[in-house]
Parts: sequence; C-alpha cells; structure tokens
Amino acid sequence: MSERNSEDGGQGIGDNSAPASPVTCLQSPVSRPSSPEFRFGAVILAAGASTRMGTPKQLLTVKGQPMIVRTVEAALASPAWPVIVVLGAQAEKIRPVLARLPVLIAENPAWAEGMAASIRAGMTTLRQFSRSLDGVLVALCDQPEFSAGIIAQLLAAQRNCGRGIVAAHYHGRNGAPALFLREHFPTLAALTGEEGARALLNGPAEQVAAVDLPELAFDLDTLSDYERWQRESRTQ
Repeated sequence: MSERNSEDGGQGIGDNSAPASPVTCLQSPVSRPSSPEFRFGAVILAAGASTRMGTPKQLLTVKGQPMIVRTVEAALASPAWPVIVVLGAQAEKIRPVLARLPVLIAENPAWAEGMAASIRAGMTTLRQFSRSLDGVLVALCDQPEFSAGIIAQLLAAQRNCGRGIVAAHYHGRNGAPALFLREHFPTLAALTGEEGARALLNGPAEQVAAVDLPELAFDLDTLSDYERWQRESRTQ
C-alpha cells in the first residue's frame, strides 16, 4: 500500500491479503493482564498524507479530541512505555497538538515510500530509547475505537497463547494494532516497500495469534467515513 493509504486504514499493516486463519486467543476482559516484568513500547503510525480525506485525519475531532491525541492517550493509559508517534506528511500541523503529551516524535521524511518506512523510523527511535524492551505495539491513528482496553486484550492474548505476534482480527483478516515480541524487532527495523508488516501478520499459526476485535473494523479513510462514524456514534 502507499503511505497515503497505509496509515489511513485499520488493517494498514495487514490488509489486501487473503483472509488469515490464525490461532484465535479469546479471553475475558481484564484490567491489567500482562505481568509487570513484560516491558513494551508503542509505535503509533501517523505519517500519512490523508489524501482521501482531504484534510489531516489525525486532527479530526473524535469524542471531543483530535484523533491523534485520543490514540496517544489510549497508549499512555496502558503499560506501554515509551509511546512513539511517527509523523511525516503533516508533521508541522500535528506536532503542536502533541506538545504537552509525554511522547517521543519520530520524523519519517520517507513517508511516501510506504508504511515500512514509518515502521523503520519508529523502531529506530524505540531501540535508541531502550535495548531491553520485550515487545512493541504497532498501532494506527485512524481507529476511533482504539483504547487502552484493546491493548489489554492483546497483552492478555500474548500471555495466554505465547505467540510472538498477536494481532487484532476483523473483516476476516489480521490487522493493526498488533503486538510483536522482541524476536521480530530486526525484521520490523528492516522492512521495505509498501506492504509494511503484512507478511508477519499473516505468518504461520505457530507464530501469530489473533484477537477478535470487530469494533476496530471502522476506520476513517474518507470524509464520508467520518460523517458515518459521527452518526453511528451518536446513536450508541
């Protein structure tokens, strides 16, 4: 996928592929499922140009906040540390709204290359921050239902299944957000091209588990998506 779409869709790190058949880990909701010893960072991909939206989608108002702020605060409300935001095409417009939040900004000047460049940028910053993290959560900026609770479910699934990758599962496929253990750091840091982490997310069942999260199927790619989400969210 191109960068303008790769970070503009909820399955941006795993879509346009045949439906996956992963091991699905189901668990009861818990408030803090992972052990205190499990340390992971979060990389939020927000470098896309929002071409289909016609305006920076990262700044759309979602439940009273710019969507990028809501996404970041969800990550900050989880055990993730550090939280890294990868900016690119709209960096000068987005950076100011993040100024008061305790996040690291990774600039991706090669955002037009595709999602892989943004993942590389995020992983470079993550590894500079700490060499002792156990995992990384890769998330997008355009899923209005993304929350700390979603992250908790992915963490619980990793603990229960023991897989090196745990991904959200919706629309019959694996997608973002996804949790990767450190064994996959070198691969993430060396990704190239437009496909991002698609191959990893659709890897062998012994490596990849999935959590059914149908609420994440709604992502905001176009103005009509946003207007539809506003209508539906008012009726909930």
